[in-house]
Amino acid sequence: MSATTAEPVVSEDELDANGARIESVSGLGVFATLRRGIQLSPEILNGIWVTLAFAVLAAGGKVVVPLTVQRTIDDGILAEGGPDASRVVTLTALAAAGLVLAGVCAALVNVRLFRSTEAGLATLRTRAFRHVHDLSTLTQNTERRGALVARVTNDVDTISLFVQWGGIMLLVSILQILVATTLMAWYSPVLTVVVWVCFVPMFLFMRVGQRKVNGAYTLVRERVGAMLGAISESVVGAETVRAYGVSERTGRRISGAVEATRRAQRRSMELVAFVFSSGVFVANFVLAVVVVLGAWLGIGGALSAGEVVAFLFLVQLFTGPVQMGTEILNEMQNAVAGWRRVIAVLETPVEVTEAPDAVDLPRGPARVTLRGVRFAYTGGPDVLHGVSLDLPPRTKVAVVGQTGSGKTTIAKLVTRLMDPVDGVVELDGTDLRKVSFASLRERVVLVPQEGFLFDGSVLENAAYGLRGGSGRAVAGAGPAARDGVADGVAAEEVRSVVAAAFAELGLTDWVRSLPDGLDTQVGQRGEALSAGERQLVAIARAFLAAPDLLVLDEATSAVDPATEVRIARALDSLTAGRSTITIAHRLSTAEAADLVVVVDAGEIVETGPHTDLVAAGGTYSRMHASWVAQTR
Repeated sequence: MSATTAEPVVSEDELDANGARIESVSGLGVFATLRRGIQLSPEILNGIWVTLAFAVLAAGGKVVVPLTVQRTIDDGILAEGGPDASRVVTLTALAAAGLVLAGVCAALVNVRLFRSTEAGLATLRTRAFRHVHDLSTLTQNTERRGALVARVTNDVDTISLFVQWGGIMLLVSILQILVATTLMAWYSPVLTVVVWVCFVPMFLFMRVGQRKVNGAYTLVRERVGAMLGAISESVVGAETVRAYGVSERTGRRISGAVEATRRAQRRSMELVAFVFSSGVFVANFVLAVVVVLGAWLGIGGALSAGEVVAFLFLVQLFTGPVQMGTEILNEMQNAVAGWRRVIAVLETPVEVTEAPDAVDLPRGPARVTLRGVRFAYTGGPDVLHGVSLDLPPRTKVAVVGQTGSGKTTIAKLVTRLMDPVDGVVELDGTDLRKVSFASLRERVVLVPQEGFLFDGSVLENAAYGLRGGSGRAVAGAGPAARDGVADGVAAEEVRSVVAAAFAELGLTDWVRSLPDGLDTQVGQRGEALSAGERQLVAIARAFLAAPDLLVLDEATSAVDPATEVRIARALDSLTAGRSTITIAHRLSTAEAADLVVVVDAGEIVETGPHTDLVAAGGTYSRMHASWVAQTR
């Protein structure tokens, strides 16, 4: 998946360095949120005028009944000279035809709305996921992973429910109220005024009630996100929970999150019930008033029997949307709360962006240069203090230093997972900020300390390193593992390339030892394999990517001796002829490097070959002597 540049919502000058934070909700108002939501999902409005035309016909069809009832009673049943059966049949047949037409229009409204809504919300989900993917790891860490996933899934579902049902029903309800009001005024202006006088106070009350409901639903969305985050974290860390015997403590934390969600849900439902019940009460009260006044007007001769009955039907058409409107508005508040949380993600600025004039660099031996690089994490002191470094091409470089010295930060800057606060990181003399993402990811590959594997086979995970395409060639591959396999390459050819890569890395015997060879399933996050075996697959993946510069985070740490030997041999093949930067946690790695860079408290204190630094009697010499003493 190629990186893209998100549209910034604030200027770079307004951002703290690497300090973007995913806010809980967007600060937009209700209607501003709806407008922004439509802008983000323009497909929702596809063919909206045709849909609205059908909606008008569907709403208009509902007035057929009261009109038919009035004409049937006055001109058919109570006609002069006795009941006119033929007129009753004709009017009834016309009403039935009108209702059928209205039903067909309503069905077309639903079908068209479902199609456009799902297209729009699919775009919203894709944009939200794309944006999350573009955010730096530091920014992603300001929100729990489960809560972040909830924004792209659960919160979008709340939007879907409203747009597919509530949005069009709100418009239909408004049209129905207007049509009903017009016909009621035609029959009896006096009764129409009475109806509106009864409902106006409720409309004013609903404005206040909706603000409270909006706040309640916003809290619900936040609580649901926190609950999903806590549950997701506990499921992923289940082994640690059991190992340390903290199931009870973890259970209390999850129970607390569930209880907080329950209280927020209960509060929102209580408010909804109160607002909805108020509408039902007023509707029934209005109907009772109309029955009494209508009967009185009918007795006085101001209204015919058919007109009184028709007016009662029209009151039902009027009060029905009002009652439904309260429920629709409640759903709208829930949707707005979800929309705000999704928009908050999309409003989060992407710190590492591709420059408009970004260039593609030619392939070849990679030279890395740092010039006066300074970096600080959000709210903390400088981690790197004006670091300058020149790493020649085809050189095996080991970066060593105490924990927290800044060596891992250098690796992240070289791979442009972060940008420096000051200074420049160059690849072959070009500022990384001027290099296109596609070119950078093609030339520079990071192999982390713990290789991440997708749920799929060893073959699929290794083939993830193949460049250029959707990966349709790998039959049966999971969607994540397929991504990155070259288009147009036959599945057997991919298998052959992957098998050759394992052979060149000296791992053929290990692959044969697996239950199903290359087709062995690695499980979720690769948990069916050991940590060392996961690293072997990650190394093969990096080998297939064929980068010019490899950045390794000590791939041999925390593995058994036998696997360490395999990894070391594989790394020899992987790094041969390539520029390599290794974050060395073991000084045995530094001993085998061409150049050792010693980092201490954010500064480069020594550089040179291993033997020269040992003889110099400086920081590295003391570190090496201490390490040798511990290994004896």
